[in-house]
Amino acid sequence: MDNSSRQMKAVTIPEFGDAEVLRVATVPVPEPGPGQVAIDVAYAGANFAEVLYRRGVVDVPLPFVPGIEVSGRIRAVGEGVGDLTVGQPVAALSIVDGGGYAEVVVTSADLVVPLDGLGIGMDVAAALPSNSTTAFLVLDRVARIEPGERVLVHAAAGGVGSQLGQAARLLGAGHVVGTVGSAAKIETARRFGYHEVITRDRIADAGEFDVVVDMVGGPARRAGLDRLAPMGRLVVMGNASGAEDIGIPANELWFTNRTVSGFNLAAFSAAFPEETHRALRRAVAAAATGDLRTRVETLPLEQAAEAHRRIESGTTTGKLALEVAAL
Repeated sequence: MDNSSRQMKAVTIPEFGDAEVLRVATVPVPEPGPGQVAIDVAYAGANFAEVLYRRGVVDVPLPFVPGIEVSGRIRAVGEGVGDLTVGQPVAALSIVDGGGYAEVVVTSADLVVPLDGLGIGMDVAAALPSNSTTAFLVLDRVARIEPGERVLVHAAAGGVGSQLGQAARLLGAGHVVGTVGSAAKIETARRFGYHEVITRDRIADAGEFDVVVDMVGGPARRAGLDRLAPMGRLVVMGNASGAEDIGIPANELWFTNRTVSGFNLAAFSAAFPEETHRALRRAVAAAATGDLRTRVETLPLEQAAEAHRRIESGTTTGKLALEVAAL
């Protein structure tokens, strides 16, 4: 698509529903405003967050172009953007307003990190902005992990779980345990920094932890809370199981010296763009040195519905990315 084009291909959510509602459509090419950049998208990460948009769990205007993270090249820069240039390869979060499942996306320049000279493939670069950035923010900013602490991560073989184990070790954790939903995922999760991986039905025998990160919800959340040591911190960052929310009495936290916190990357990115940028830059740097590994499988943009079905099935490991254009 040349720079004179005013229309582009995108995957849209015209109505809320199952994966079949996703439609490939022609929509106007967005233009960057002050402080923003437009990016020609190479790959768009596929995430559970976009499934929530499609289901209507998150209130978005319809039709809506999902997509919270991309890799690509700078197409245009808005007024006031002085550190990014046209043609520059980048990884970017588009989580505040979405739009990543498209040939062109516009996002805040504060949520964009250059890839010049780092040797990171565009497919891998698209997998870093959401999951890897989240891993560092959750552990460092929210859980405030200390050297030597014990960490438990639910859904250890998934996109963000595969990054949390590695980030915990980079931040000095003494022992990192991951849980998975089935024994078939244990070996995959072990490749991503975990000292030990167990199925979730064995969590009662796993000992105590200083930090528990839960994106599964339901019984896994309750089990994680029960495994917290005194002064332990549970970070809630999802409900992939779709289970009913569990109540956590404040008096229980008071008597046991435990803490429960929440983390939502979209809200955090909107409120703290500079801090998000630092975490994204940290993730990109760790990927470039090989300290942070990401397993990526790609599908064509037109197969976004298939990506969503696979994410919802709970059988995926690592990361799915949608190929938009070979840049």
